Order: sequence, then structure tokens, then C-alpha cells
Amino acid sequence: MTTEQLAARLKNACAAVAGAEGELTEIDSRFGDADHGLTMAKIAGAISGAVDQVEGGIQSMLDDAACAVMTLNGGSAVPLWNTWLDGMQEAAPEGGEIDVPGLQAVFAKGLEELGDMSGAKVGDKTMMDALIPASEAIAAYEGADEGGLFTAAARAAMEGAEATRRFVSKFGRAKSYGEKTIGTPDAGAMSMAYFFQGLARP
Repeated sequence: MTTEQLAARLKNACAAVAGAEGELTEIDSRFGDADHGLTMAKIAGAISGAVDQVEGGIQSMLDDAACAVMTLNGGSAVPLWNTWLDGMQEAAPEGGEIDVPGLQAVFAKGLEELGDMSGAKVGDKTMMDALIPASEAIAAYEGADEGGLFTAAARAAMEGAEATRRFVSKFGRAKSYGEKTIGTPDAGAMSMAYFFQGLARP
């Protein structure tokens, strides 16, 4: 996969998130600050804009995306997404091509860095409920086709996000609502799932 091909997938991922802004806002309005949709639209716009201007290799592109997110004013999603992207760029190749093992290394590093910062696990009703299953699907992928890798990740991410309907929120403002949060998916998990849905589109 070339830098340009990965860039196209990243732009599709950002478009998927931006397109879900209304849904994410509605979900977050139930037990949060109702700002997640707007924040994620800003993050998607920043990543897409950085990808549009890329002139170097894959590491440079991901680094630019992380830096673009870091400059935003927003909710807790901003530092979380910056940390994830920054972790990914640390393992990314400097050149203009990446294969399946390379992608596996990139997403593993991103998860490691964000996991250290977040501390959240599957079942805590956060973005990690989508990211951890997606990252595990990427790590377990045995094919040679990058498209198949992203398809597997997208499926796992959405299943993880949908599963948050059964959980009680353990982080953020929603934590204070306790069992009332059961039945509503986590907005952060849903936005991450939509991102992976877009990554699965070449």
C-alpha cells in the first residue's frame, strides 16, 4: 500500500466520522456534554486536511495528522486521538509504502500509547471498546491484502461499539448516571467504529 492509497482510506475514514456528526451529538447529549459530534468533526477535518497536504512518506503523513489534531480546542477526544495518531507514526515507515506487517506494527503501537494514557479497557464504555477489538483483529490478520485487514478491523470495531449498549459508563460525565447509561452506545466507541468503517473503503 502506498502513501497515496493510505491517504485515500484516511480521508474516507474522516468523511465517515464527519457524516455521523449528528448521530454522535445525539448520543452524547443523553449523558454527556453534547459536544462529541462537533469535536469529532473537527478532528476529522484536521486529519483530512493534513493528509491532503502530505508531501513526505507515511510516517510524515501520520505525524502531520497527529500535530493537526493537537492544535485543536475540544473535549477529551482531542488528546486521546492525538496520542493514538502519534503512537502510530512512531512505528510507521519513513518511505512511501507499507505492507500488512507494517500496518500491524503501526496499529499495535498506536494502541499501546493510547492504552497507557487512557487506562480504559473493554467494558468500560469508551472509545477503547471499538479500538481494542479492531487492533486485535489487525494483529490476528493472516492475509496479505491490506483491504482485508481493514475490513476485519472495521467489523470488529463496530461489534465492539454496539456492545457498549450493554455496559455501564465508567469514565467521564456519563459515569455519574450509572446504570441509566445501559441501552445507549458510547459516542467515543461509535466515532472510532465509523473511522474504521471508512478505512475499509479504498
